[in-house]
Amino acid sequence: MIKAKLSAFMSAIVAPAKEFNTMETKTVELVLVKEQNGVQLTNSNLTSSPQPYQEGDCESESREIWAKKIDFLLSVIGFAVDLANVWRFPYLCYRNGGGAFLIPYLFFMFIAGMPLFYMELALGQFNREGAAGVWKICPIFKGVGFTVILISLYVGFYYNVIIAWALYYLFSSFTMELPWIHCNNSWNSPNCSDFTNMTKQNSPTKYYQYKNNPAAEYYERGVLHLHESTGIHDIGLPRWQLTSCLLVVIIILYFSLWKGVRTSGKVVWITATMPYVVLTILLLRGVTLPGAIDGIKAYLSVDFLQLSKPSVWIDAATQICFSLGVGFGVLIAFASYNKFNNNCYRDAIITSSVNSVTSFFSGFVVFSFLGYMSNRHGVALEDVATGAGLVFIIYPEAIATLPGSSIWSVIFFIMLLTLGLDSAMGGMESVITGLMDEFKFLRNHREIFTLFIIVTTFLVSLFCVTNVTKIDSKENRSGLLHVMLIMSSFSGVDRFSNDIEKMIGKRPGLYWRLCWKFVSPCFLLVSPVHCEYDNYIFPDWANTTGWCIAISSMAAVPIYAVYKCASLRGSLRQVSEVSANNSYFPTL
Repeated sequence: MIKAKLSAFMSAIVAPAKEFNTMETKTVELVLVKEQNGVQLTNSNLTSSPQPYQEGDCESESREIWAKKIDFLLSVIGFAVDLANVWRFPYLCYRNGGGAFLIPYLFFMFIAGMPLFYMELALGQFNREGAAGVWKICPIFKGVGFTVILISLYVGFYYNVIIAWALYYLFSSFTMELPWIHCNNSWNSPNCSDFTNMTKQNSPTKYYQYKNNPAAEYYERGVLHLHESTGIHDIGLPRWQLTSCLLVVIIILYFSLWKGVRTSGKVVWITATMPYVVLTILLLRGVTLPGAIDGIKAYLSVDFLQLSKPSVWIDAATQICFSLGVGFGVLIAFASYNKFNNNCYRDAIITSSVNSVTSFFSGFVVFSFLGYMSNRHGVALEDVATGAGLVFIIYPEAIATLPGSSIWSVIFFIMLLTLGLDSAMGGMESVITGLMDEFKFLRNHREIFTLFIIVTTFLVSLFCVTNVTKIDSKENRSGLLHVMLIMSSFSGVDRFSNDIEKMIGKRPGLYWRLCWKFVSPCFLLVSPVHCEYDNYIFPDWANTTGWCIAISSMAAVPIYAVYKCASLRGSLRQVSEVSANNSYFPTL
């Protein structure tokens, strides 16, 4: 009698626990299966691959969340909308057939950009982990998460320097006369002259190739001091002016990130909205300039013959890939601070669409001023529209010719500064969140750990404020593309769709599942080549160093896979079976 009552009492306790905690029950059963297969796992093996977050998980509920939904949206938009939206997209659009470029751009946007964007937001929100932690979905590929973190860290080394350039220009704008409007400065060469004088001499040199006008010399000689170096082997010491600007940028980043998303979510109210205010002001001013309408017409002109060129489609795919910011782990980190039932599908559609619309809108601003410069100097628009020098040479020169040029210059470079800062904040947050989620003890020391990451970034960036500061990110882009390829290939679509249904109550449609399973991986099979700057081709050892940096990030994938296999006892086949069983997404 007593034994029967005791048995009923224990059943009453255990049964609800099993129903409430089915995840843990399945985990125990998984361990038993592994032992039957001849593979022994310790408790440490089990905890190294935690189960995905479920609502009600005590540890996940203690995780910080966004104070407001709008903070998250502004953070994602601020990260995705960066300097490339302002200058790269309009330039690519003009170079690749004008309005016709929108066809491959939107094509890749719908088959790859949005699906990958949606995938990262959903992964981060469901698992409540950073870039490394989400790879509980397939533990053997957890090295992909560390690769993402490394790439974000590498990008921060030079991206912060570009922000420092914008800050340097901003400080230089607080004068009655902008320093890049004449040739009477100490940094100017004897050959410095206004381009108007050169055109009168019927010189065959195109406008954007003419490096002796005041604006170009200010950028290359006054700011970067490239003339003081004979090549990448002669970098010199960090310049104190750029170092000071870099230090200011680092300090801003630290106090924006040190308390988590509660503080960064407030900062983006300024950094994410300011560019739209400035772009609108510049557009209203730009359309009033002579030649502006011609520039806008050239921007919107349609040349469908350009679509027959493979380079046009490659440019569109590359722009989508890097403009949306997929593959950096930032979207995963931001989404991990969302509530479990947040509608990440709607967020993905809104934020990715805003990013593309911003790129298109900025083209009107850019080409109104380019049309003005073309009219002013009497040269063809294609001689004015250039890529790399647009932000720091062509645009500053155009602004310098306007009445009240100092005010317009301050406005423009405030926009560049805010565009860069929120993107840099996203990259740093990806690193900080990814490592803190992987090494739990860091969560109690966020301020100190953030300081460590920021200071490390600053010290490495000092190499980029020397006399050789021109850097190219192509090596890291190769690693980024491979990371994204693995992420889309090894995400089990069926289970992933079930998870999304648990969060938002609606299963992704066939379109999204096909993109995740087949289309997006094919889209990502692109690899850049070596880098060069103007007529200077980097030596083989420099390109080799660049590829070593790229490999150092990608190497985390096989290194961790080998480590994971070595840490499990049993044959390779048994280990593979365990990995498949332990994967959250075991099948495609």
